[in-house]
Amino acid sequence: MKNSIRHNKVGIFSLSYIIFCGIVALFCYVLAPDNSNSANQMHLEIHSKSPGFSTLMLKVPIEDVSENSWIETFLRGAKIHYNEIPIKSYTQNDQKLGYTQLSDGLKKEIDLSIFNFKPENYITTKTFYFGTDKYGRDLLSRLLIGARISFFIGFIAVFISLLIGIPIGALAGYYGKRIDTFIMWIINITWSIPTLLLVIAFVLILGKGFWQVFIAVGLTMWVEVARVVRGQVISAKQEQYVEAAKVLGFSDFRIIFKHILPNILAPLIVISAANFAAAILIESGLSFLGIGAQPPTPSWGSMIKNHYNYIILGKPFLAIIPGLAIMSLVMAFMLLGNSLRDALDVKS
Repeated sequence: MKNSIRHNKVGIFSLSYIIFCGIVALFCYVLAPDNSNSANQMHLEIHSKSPGFSTLMLKVPIEDVSENSWIETFLRGAKIHYNEIPIKSYTQNDQKLGYTQLSDGLKKEIDLSIFNFKPENYITTKTFYFGTDKYGRDLLSRLLIGARISFFIGFIAVFISLLIGIPIGALAGYYGKRIDTFIMWIINITWSIPTLLLVIAFVLILGKGFWQVFIAVGLTMWVEVARVVRGQVISAKQEQYVEAAKVLGFSDFRIIFKHILPNILAPLIVISAANFAAAILIESGLSFLGIGAQPPTPSWGSMIKNHYNYIILGKPFLAIIPGLAIMSLVMAFMLLGNSLRDALDVKS
């Protein structure tokens, strides 16, 4: 390959970053400091703390909490086994553990039997490396789990767009005439509607929720795929190998899906990378509007929505950190798409 992506440093860096984010998204509950479901452990006493904030944390055991299987923990996070209380200091005697609350300085006592008379095992110093949000939740943990939302929306939206767009575009390009006119009429109508408005319409029809948003985004992105496939099929059907397949008596289905489509994969790969980036932006926009992934599910867009007013309140990191996460991942996909276009010598 003349311009191999292996010799494109920007492409290699972008691909490496995407793979890194993919690994983080896959193993987010393993990597997150707060591995509870949606990283939703709230500590209102320490809300909106700056990155690197540390405090003593007293973990009070919760009785009768069943254990999750490792698959459930991997997919949805672990169950909460402790109530965490931020404290300033603590003292201990034979029967009681005394502690001073961080929020109001009040002193309280708790029976040592709750801790099996070993309270030192339940008091740790907890560091919030990216700080805490306005509810006192660990921002780093929610950022890591939010990466799973972004990757899922990208994969599902691209899959749906390819599933719908490839057959429709191939039929329009191969048969032409009235079929092409009718399909292009549908494509042009869909294309004329603003993408975000169309997604909102689908969300209102399907309902708010995790999977509904994924499906809605995918249903709006097939037109780009269909237009690209149509143009490529129109060019490819004039090639000699297509004429030879017709002479041999192959069916139209076989010619389209076994001979033409494998030869037009390059532009499909490029547009899939661009659609992946677009899907992340659309989902972030929907979450910012409040119709994306619903609380307490962490989403980078909803994290910005919840904290954008903190930019003028002296704590801009609460909105800037998830904003940088969106920007960096979208940019990586766009740069990868450009590198693939150059490597595969795709003509625009």
